[in-house]
Amino acid sequence: MYTAISVLIFIICILLILIVLVQNSKGGGLASSFASSNQIMGVRKTTDFLEKATWTLATTMMVLCVLAVFFIPRGERTSQSAIQEQINAQPIQQQTIPTFPTNPVNEGGATENTGETPTE
Repeated sequence: MYTAISVLIFIICILLILIVLVQNSKGGGLASSFASSNQIMGVRKTTDFLEKATWTLATTMMVLCVLAVFFIPRGERTSQSAIQEQINAQPIQQQTIPTFPTNPVNEGGATENTGETPTE
């Protein structure tokens, strides 16, 4: 049901975009192409139709958006993500901290001289 509502919202959005683009805020747009007064839909009728279509589509889209919230699938996780499955499949390995050789320190804070020359 959620998918069907989402598709309807998408279609309404496309129609709403097209209708708004056809309109002109100063009475032009699609209505300006009907110059003669003997048309079935006169200039005023076209503007009224576009305005009513805009309000109807906007209202329908808002109602469908509110309905979509109630039909969002929740808690239907049947499987984990592929990454999580790979992590769970790996054997647990103990990580060890590497030990590095260090020079022993005397009580005075100086290192012992082992007779080796320092290398760069």
